[in-house]
Amino acid sequence: MSDWFNKTIGEVLDKLEGSRETGLAEAEALVRREKFGPNELQEKGQRGAWQIFGDQFKETLMIVLMIAAALSAFVGDFKDAVAIALIVVLNALLGFHQENRAEKAMAALKKMAVPVVKTRREGRVREVPARDLVPGDLIFLEAGNVVPADCRLIESANLRIQEAALTGESAAVDKEAAFRAEHPLPLADRRNMAYLGTVVTYGRGLAVVTETGMATELGRVASLLQTVERDLTPLQRRLSQMAKGLAGAALLIVAVIFSLGLFRGEPLQLMFLTAVSIAVAAVPEGLPAVVTIALALGAQRMLKKKALIRRLAAVETLGSVTVICSDKTGTLTENQMAVTAPYTLS
Repeated sequence: MSDWFNKTIGEVLDKLEGSRETGLAEAEALVRREKFGPNELQEKGQRGAWQIFGDQFKETLMIVLMIAAALSAFVGDFKDAVAIALIVVLNALLGFHQENRAEKAMAALKKMAVPVVKTRREGRVREVPARDLVPGDLIFLEAGNVVPADCRLIESANLRIQEAALTGESAAVDKEAAFRAEHPLPLADRRNMAYLGTVVTYGRGLAVVTETGMATELGRVASLLQTVERDLTPLQRRLSQMAKGLAGAALLIVAVIFSLGLFRGEPLQLMFLTAVSIAVAAVPEGLPAVVTIALALGAQRMLKKKALIRRLAAVETLGSVTVICSDKTGTLTENQMAVTAPYTLS
Protein backbone atom coordinates (compact mmCIF):
# COMPACT_ATOMS: atom_id res chain seq x y z
CA MET A 1 0.00 0.00 0.00
CA SER A 2 1.16 3.59 -0.64
CA ASP A 3 -1.06 5.60 1.77
CA TRP A 4 1.07 5.21 4.90
CA PHE A 5 1.38 9.00 5.12
CA ASN A 6 -2.38 9.28 5.67
CA LYS A 7 -2.30 7.16 8.83
CA THR A 8 -1.38 7.97 12.39
CA ILE A 9 1.70 6.44 13.97
CA GLY A 10 -0.47 4.06 15.98
CA GLU A 11 -2.39 2.94 12.89
CA VAL A 12 0.85 2.25 11.02
CA LEU A 13 2.32 0.21 13.88
CA ASP A 14 -0.92 -1.76 14.26
CA LYS A 15 -1.04 -2.47 10.54
CA LEU A 16 2.59 -3.67 10.51
CA GLU A 17 2.20 -5.48 13.85
CA GLY A 18 5.28 -3.69 15.15
CA SER A 19 6.25 -2.38 18.57
CA ARG A 20 7.58 1.11 19.23
CA GLU A 21 9.43 0.01 22.37
CA THR A 22 10.94 -3.35 21.39
CA GLY A 23 10.77 -3.57 17.59
CA LEU A 24 10.45 -6.94 15.89
CA ALA A 25 11.55 -10.29 17.30
CA GLU A 26 14.33 -12.02 15.36
CA ALA A 27 12.07 -15.00 14.62
CA GLU A 28 9.38 -12.71 13.20
CA ALA A 29 12.00 -10.86 11.14
CA LEU A 30 13.10 -14.16 9.58
CA VAL A 31 9.50 -15.06 8.74
CA ARG A 32 8.93 -11.69 7.08
CA ARG A 33 12.23 -11.91 5.18
CA GLU A 34 11.01 -15.18 3.67
CA LYS A 35 7.70 -13.52 2.76
CA PHE A 36 8.93 -10.19 1.38
CA GLY A 37 12.39 -11.20 0.16
CA PRO A 38 15.65 -9.24 0.54
CA ASN A 39 15.55 -5.46 0.75
CA GLU A 40 17.39 -4.73 -2.48
CA LEU A 41 16.62 -3.61 -6.00
CA GLN A 42 16.57 -6.45 -8.48
CA GLU A 43 18.08 -5.90 -11.90
CA LYS A 44 15.99 -7.96 -14.32
CA GLY A 45 17.93 -6.90 -17.38
CA GLN A 46 21.34 -8.05 -16.15
CA ARG A 47 23.07 -10.38 -18.58
CA GLY A 48 25.37 -13.26 -17.73
CA ALA A 49 28.79 -13.73 -19.32
CA TRP A 50 27.56 -16.38 -21.77
CA GLN A 51 24.61 -14.25 -22.82
CA ILE A 52 26.86 -11.24 -23.41
CA PHE A 53 29.18 -13.39 -25.53
CA GLY A 54 26.27 -14.90 -27.47
CA ASP A 55 24.80 -11.48 -28.19
CA GLN A 56 27.94 -10.58 -30.13
CA PHE A 57 26.92 -13.06 -32.86
CA LYS A 58 23.36 -11.77 -33.32
CA GLU A 59 24.23 -8.81 -35.53
CA THR A 60 23.19 -9.21 -39.17
CA LEU A 61 26.68 -8.51 -40.45
CA MET A 62 28.17 -11.14 -38.13
CA ILE A 63 25.64 -13.69 -39.38
CA VAL A 64 26.60 -12.86 -42.99
CA LEU A 65 30.27 -13.36 -42.11
CA MET A 66 29.60 -16.73 -40.47
CA ILE A 67 27.71 -17.85 -43.56
CA ALA A 68 30.60 -16.63 -45.71
CA ALA A 69 33.08 -18.64 -43.60
CA ALA A 70 30.93 -21.76 -43.92
CA LEU A 71 30.64 -21.31 -47.70
CA SER A 72 34.40 -20.78 -48.02
CA ALA A 73 35.03 -24.02 -46.16
CA PHE A 74 32.44 -25.76 -48.34
CA VAL A 75 34.17 -24.77 -51.58
CA GLY A 76 37.56 -25.79 -50.18
CA ASP A 77 38.98 -22.32 -49.56
CA PHE A 78 40.07 -23.07 -46.02
CA LYS A 79 42.43 -20.12 -45.74
CA ASP A 80 39.62 -17.64 -46.28
CA ALA A 81 37.32 -19.67 -44.02
CA VAL A 82 39.83 -19.59 -41.16
CA ALA A 83 40.57 -15.89 -41.70
CA ILE A 84 36.88 -14.94 -41.63
CA ALA A 85 36.25 -17.17 -38.59
CA LEU A 86 39.15 -15.54 -36.73
CA ILE A 87 37.78 -12.08 -37.51
CA VAL A 88 34.35 -13.11 -36.22
CA VAL A 89 35.77 -14.59 -33.00
CA LEU A 90 38.15 -11.71 -32.28
CA ASN A 91 35.39 -9.20 -32.93
CA ALA A 92 33.11 -11.08 -30.50
CA LEU A 93 35.85 -11.28 -27.85
CA LEU A 94 36.53 -7.55 -28.09
CA GLY A 95 32.86 -6.67 -27.72
CA PHE A 96 32.46 -9.19 -24.89
CA HIS A 97 35.44 -7.78 -22.98
CA GLN A 98 34.08 -4.23 -23.06
CA GLU A 99 30.45 -5.06 -22.22
CA ASN A 100 31.29 -7.65 -19.55
CA ARG A 101 33.58 -5.20 -17.78
CA ALA A 102 30.76 -2.63 -17.78
CA GLU A 103 28.34 -5.17 -16.28
CA LYS A 104 30.83 -5.97 -13.50
CA ALA A 105 31.34 -2.29 -12.79
CA MET A 106 27.57 -1.84 -12.44
CA ALA A 107 27.42 -4.77 -10.02
CA ALA A 108 30.28 -3.31 -7.97
CA LEU A 109 28.51 0.04 -7.71
CA LYS A 110 25.34 -1.74 -6.62
CA LYS A 111 27.19 -3.53 -3.81
CA MET A 112 28.75 -0.30 -2.61
CA ALA A 113 25.25 1.20 -2.22
CA VAL A 114 24.18 -1.36 0.43
CA PRO A 115 24.54 0.32 3.86
CA VAL A 116 24.53 -1.07 7.37
CA VAL A 117 21.51 0.08 9.36
CA LYS A 118 21.03 0.68 13.07
CA THR A 119 17.76 -1.00 14.09
CA ARG A 120 15.89 -2.00 17.23
CA ARG A 121 14.97 -5.67 17.61
CA GLU A 122 13.79 -7.44 20.75
CA GLY A 123 14.33 -4.21 22.69
CA ARG A 124 18.02 -3.95 21.78
CA VAL A 125 19.75 -1.65 19.30
CA ARG A 126 21.91 -3.49 16.79
CA GLU A 127 23.40 -3.03 13.34
CA VAL A 128 22.15 -5.19 10.48
CA PRO A 129 22.72 -5.12 6.69
CA ALA A 130 20.11 -3.05 4.89
CA ARG A 131 19.15 -6.05 2.73
CA ASP A 132 17.90 -7.83 5.88
CA LEU A 133 15.34 -5.17 6.76
CA VAL A 134 11.65 -6.14 6.66
CA PRO A 135 8.38 -4.20 7.00
CA GLY A 136 7.83 -3.44 10.69
CA ASP A 137 11.51 -2.96 11.56
CA LEU A 138 12.39 0.13 13.61
CA ILE A 139 15.38 2.04 12.21
CA PHE A 140 17.37 5.04 13.45
CA LEU A 141 18.09 7.88 11.03
CA GLU A 142 21.01 10.25 11.59
CA ALA A 143 22.75 12.93 9.54
CA GLY A 144 24.75 11.35 6.74
CA ASN A 145 22.67 8.15 6.62
CA VAL A 146 21.23 6.85 3.37
CA VAL A 147 17.61 5.87 4.00
CA PRO A 148 17.62 2.06 3.50
CA ALA A 149 13.88 1.53 2.80
CA ASP A 150 10.57 3.36 2.61
CA CYS A 151 9.48 4.16 6.14
CA ARG A 152 7.01 6.16 8.26
CA LEU A 153 8.57 8.51 10.80
CA ILE A 154 7.76 7.85 14.46
CA GLU A 155 10.07 10.44 16.01
CA SER A 156 11.87 13.40 14.44
CA ALA A 157 14.20 16.09 15.76
CA ASN A 158 15.11 18.85 13.27
CA LEU A 159 15.12 16.14 10.60
CA ARG A 160 15.90 17.12 7.02
CA ILE A 161 16.22 14.70 4.12
CA GLN A 162 17.69 15.28 0.67
CA GLU A 163 15.23 13.69 -1.80
CA ALA A 164 16.76 14.90 -5.08
CA ALA A 165 17.52 11.34 -6.24
CA LEU A 166 13.80 10.52 -6.10
CA THR A 167 11.84 13.75 -6.56
CA GLY A 168 14.41 15.94 -8.31
CA GLU A 169 14.04 18.73 -5.74
CA SER A 170 17.47 20.15 -4.93
CA ALA A 171 16.65 21.55 -1.46
CA ALA A 172 16.49 19.27 1.58
CA VAL A 173 12.97 18.70 2.92
CA ASP A 174 11.96 19.24 6.54
CA LYS A 175 10.40 16.11 8.02
CA GLU A 176 7.91 15.90 10.87
CA ALA A 177 6.71 12.66 12.45
CA ALA A 178 3.48 14.21 13.78
CA PHE A 179 2.41 15.42 10.32
CA ARG A 180 -0.63 13.70 8.87
CA ALA A 181 -2.54 14.42 5.67
CA GLU A 182 -6.26 13.75 5.26
CA HIS A 183 -6.08 13.68 1.47
CA PRO A 184 -3.69 12.29 -1.17
CA LEU A 185 -0.37 14.10 -1.48
CA PRO A 186 2.39 13.99 -4.09
CA LEU A 187 5.59 12.25 -3.07
CA ALA A 188 7.52 15.46 -2.42
CA ASP A 189 4.92 16.72 0.10
CA ARG A 190 4.78 13.68 2.37
CA ARG A 191 6.61 15.18 5.32
CA ASN A 192 6.12 12.17 7.60
CA MET A 193 7.76 9.68 5.20
CA ALA A 194 11.36 8.82 4.28
CA TYR A 195 12.17 6.94 1.10
CA LEU A 196 14.82 4.51 -0.07
CA GLY A 197 17.85 6.15 -1.67
CA THR A 198 17.38 9.58 -0.08
CA VAL A 199 19.96 11.07 2.31
CA VAL A 200 19.57 12.49 5.82
CA THR A 201 21.33 15.87 5.86
CA TYR A 202 20.40 17.17 9.32
CA GLY A 203 18.87 16.04 12.58
CA ARG A 204 17.78 12.58 13.61
CA GLY A 205 14.72 10.39 13.67
CA LEU A 206 13.16 7.01 14.41
CA ALA A 207 11.07 5.32 11.72
CA VAL A 208 9.23 2.08 11.02
CA VAL A 209 9.88 0.35 7.70
CA THR A 210 6.75 0.20 5.52
CA GLU A 211 8.05 -1.12 2.18
CA THR A 212 11.25 -2.87 1.09
CA GLY A 213 12.98 -3.85 -2.12
CA MET A 214 11.05 -3.51 -5.35
CA ALA A 215 7.90 -2.45 -3.44
CA THR A 216 9.53 0.88 -2.53
CA GLU A 217 9.04 4.06 -4.55
CA LEU A 218 12.56 3.74 -5.93
CA GLY A 219 11.82 0.09 -6.73
CA ARG A 220 8.80 1.15 -8.76
CA VAL A 221 10.99 3.53 -10.75
CA ALA A 222 13.48 0.69 -11.35
CA SER A 223 10.65 -1.58 -12.52
CA LEU A 224 9.45 1.03 -15.00
CA LEU A 225 12.98 1.45 -16.37
CA GLN A 226 13.43 -2.30 -16.76
CA THR A 227 10.18 -2.73 -18.69
CA VAL A 228 11.31 -0.33 -21.42
CA GLU A 229 11.95 -2.32 -24.59
CA ARG A 230 15.47 -2.09 -25.96
CA ASP A 231 15.60 -0.64 -29.47
CA LEU A 232 18.36 -0.82 -32.04
CA THR A 233 20.68 2.17 -32.17
CA PRO A 234 20.93 4.16 -35.42
CA LEU A 235 24.35 2.59 -36.11
CA GLN A 236 22.97 -0.92 -35.60
CA ARG A 237 20.07 -0.20 -37.95
CA ARG A 238 22.39 1.15 -40.65
CA LEU A 239 24.78 -1.80 -40.35
CA SER A 240 21.87 -4.22 -40.45
CA GLN A 241 20.47 -2.56 -43.58
CA MET A 242 23.90 -2.63 -45.22
CA ALA A 243 24.39 -6.31 -44.34
CA LYS A 244 21.01 -7.21 -45.78
CA GLY A 245 21.83 -5.22 -48.91
CA LEU A 246 25.17 -6.99 -49.30
CA ALA A 247 23.57 -10.37 -48.76
CA GLY A 248 20.91 -9.60 -51.38
CA ALA A 249 23.52 -8.35 -53.85
CA ALA A 250 25.67 -11.45 -53.26
CA LEU A 251 22.71 -13.75 -53.89
CA LEU A 252 21.88 -11.84 -57.07
CA ILE A 253 25.49 -12.18 -58.27
CA VAL A 254 25.44 -15.91 -57.50
CA ALA A 255 22.22 -16.35 -59.46
CA VAL A 256 23.41 -14.36 -62.47
CA ILE A 257 26.85 -16.00 -62.71
CA PHE A 258 25.45 -19.46 -62.11
CA SER A 259 22.74 -18.99 -64.76
CA LEU A 260 25.10 -17.49 -67.38
CA GLY A 261 27.61 -20.28 -66.82
CA LEU A 262 25.03 -22.99 -67.28
CA PHE A 263 23.69 -21.17 -70.36
CA ARG A 264 27.20 -21.28 -71.88
CA GLY A 265 27.50 -24.99 -71.11
CA GLU A 266 29.97 -24.79 -68.25
CA PRO A 267 30.05 -27.70 -65.72
CA LEU A 268 27.49 -27.42 -62.93
CA GLN A 269 29.98 -27.96 -60.09
CA LEU A 270 32.45 -25.43 -61.50
CA MET A 271 29.82 -22.71 -61.84
CA PHE A 272 28.48 -23.35 -58.36
CA LEU A 273 31.95 -23.04 -56.78
CA THR A 274 32.71 -19.94 -58.86
CA ALA A 275 29.46 -18.23 -57.91
CA VAL A 276 29.94 -19.00 -54.22
CA SER A 277 33.54 -17.76 -54.27
CA ILE A 278 32.50 -14.45 -55.84
CA ALA A 279 29.69 -14.07 -53.29
CA VAL A 280 32.13 -14.61 -50.42
CA ALA A 281 34.54 -12.10 -51.93
CA ALA A 282 31.79 -9.47 -51.93
CA VAL A 283 31.45 -9.61 -48.12
CA PRO A 284 33.57 -6.98 -46.25
CA GLU A 285 35.16 -9.25 -43.64
CA GLY A 286 37.10 -6.46 -41.95
CA LEU A 287 34.17 -4.09 -41.44
CA PRO A 288 32.84 -5.56 -38.13
CA ALA A 289 36.33 -5.53 -36.61
CA VAL A 290 36.91 -1.91 -37.65
CA VAL A 291 33.52 -0.83 -36.26
CA THR A 292 34.03 -2.68 -32.97
CA ILE A 293 37.53 -1.29 -32.46
CA ALA A 294 36.31 2.25 -33.18
CA LEU A 295 33.42 1.84 -30.70
CA ALA A 296 35.74 0.35 -28.06
CA LEU A 297 38.11 3.30 -28.38
CA GLY A 298 35.13 5.65 -28.06
CA ALA A 299 33.96 3.80 -24.95
CA GLN A 300 37.42 4.16 -23.39
CA ARG A 301 37.43 7.91 -24.05
CA MET A 302 33.98 8.29 -22.53
CA LEU A 303 35.02 6.23 -19.50
CA LYS A 304 37.79 8.75 -18.83
CA LYS A 305 35.05 11.38 -18.65
CA LYS A 306 33.07 9.33 -16.08
CA ALA A 307 30.58 7.86 -18.59
CA LEU A 308 30.26 4.08 -18.33
CA ILE A 309 28.95 2.37 -21.49
CA ARG A 310 27.19 -0.98 -21.04
CA ARG A 311 26.65 -1.71 -24.75
CA LEU A 312 29.22 -0.80 -27.36
CA ALA A 313 26.58 0.06 -29.97
CA ALA A 314 25.39 2.92 -27.75
CA VAL A 315 28.70 4.77 -28.07
CA GLU A 316 27.89 6.16 -31.51
CA THR A 317 24.43 7.30 -30.39
CA LEU A 318 25.70 8.99 -27.21
CA GLY A 319 28.53 10.58 -29.16
CA SER A 320 25.96 12.24 -31.43
CA VAL A 321 24.00 13.84 -28.57
CA THR A 322 24.25 17.62 -28.52
CA VAL A 323 21.38 18.61 -26.20
CA ILE A 324 19.83 16.81 -23.19
CA CYS A 325 16.47 18.12 -21.94
CA SER A 326 15.40 17.37 -18.38
CA ASP A 327 12.59 18.78 -16.24
CA LYS A 328 14.19 17.89 -12.90
CA THR A 329 17.15 19.30 -11.01
CA GLY A 330 19.59 17.16 -9.12
CA THR A 331 18.92 14.01 -11.16
CA LEU A 332 21.58 14.37 -13.85
CA THR A 333 24.05 15.95 -11.47
CA GLU A 334 25.42 15.25 -7.99
CA ASN A 335 23.36 18.18 -6.62
CA GLN A 336 26.56 19.72 -5.31
CA MET A 337 28.10 23.02 -6.33
CA ALA A 338 31.75 23.02 -7.40
CA VAL A 339 34.27 25.65 -8.45
CA THR A 340 34.94 25.38 -12.19
CA ALA A 341 36.98 28.54 -12.79
CA PRO A 342 38.34 31.25 -10.44
CA TYR A 343 38.02 34.96 -11.26
CA THR A 344 39.83 37.76 -9.43
CA LEU A 345 39.19 41.49 -9.48
CA SER A 346 42.22 43.55 -10.39
